[in-house]
Amino acid sequence: MRLKDLWQKLTGAPVDESTVPPPAADPALREVLETKLGHVFGDPRLLDNALLHRSHSHVVRNTREDSNERLEFLGDAVLGLVVNAYLYQRYADSSEGDLTKMKSLLVCRDRLAEVASDLELGVHIRMSRSEAATGGRHRSSILADTTEAVIGAVYLDGGLAAAEGMIDRCLLDGSDRLLEQRGQDNYKSRLQEIIQARYKTPPRYRVTSAAGPDHARVFKVGVTFNGHALGQGEGSNKKTAEQEAARRALATLGARDELLEELAEPPAN
Repeated sequence: MRLKDLWQKLTGAPVDESTVPPPAADPALREVLETKLGHVFGDPRLLDNALLHRSHSHVVRNTREDSNERLEFLGDAVLGLVVNAYLYQRYADSSEGDLTKMKSLLVCRDRLAEVASDLELGVHIRMSRSEAATGGRHRSSILADTTEAVIGAVYLDGGLAAAEGMIDRCLLDGSDRLLEQRGQDNYKSRLQEIIQARYKTPPRYRVTSAAGPDHARVFKVGVTFNGHALGQGEGSNKKTAEQEAARRALATLGARDELLEELAEPPAN
């Protein structure tokens, strides 16, 4: 059962996100969230603190409540350690540079916000009414920070093994597929790294045509380096077309090892 649905069932009232209590204040809500986290809190106050946004602390500063920022700081370090160890063991043949790129994909703001959405953390974050009214419960930065704070809370409550279990369950499950998908989505970066490593200068992209009505435009883009045409791509926007051009350029470079060296000189007329 979703947390919002459970709250409505318990109260018989429509969900008002400004009044939903933190899980620590309601055992039924806490149990649902703990099941998703894979961790039962010995000290529910830690979970409560992890869901306390600084805007709420500012509004009720007379109560001296601390926001979740300290837990976020701790959770970020724990997350980095666990993910680094996972990647080091999982991809034994990968270089330090490749491991760093993979880590950045797994712990970026968007990914952590996705985890928060899966856990439905947004509905339980205590924040000021003004923050909630401007979409704070769905803002990726707040969701990502809260995810790290919850990791920090799990670590303090259950130790590294508990935090590792939560991270494995909520963030690393399916990471192979995620890394493959998102790694392939950035052909431009891969092409630039290859060429800049050799020549210290990036390739260039140029729109060669744009046709069709405004609602169905088709862009064609070419990528070149030092006068050499490396690849062409098309798409519904320039970014997609550039990625396709870079993908084809990478395929060309992969099929012709000598081509990378030939780029040092402009093509003969």
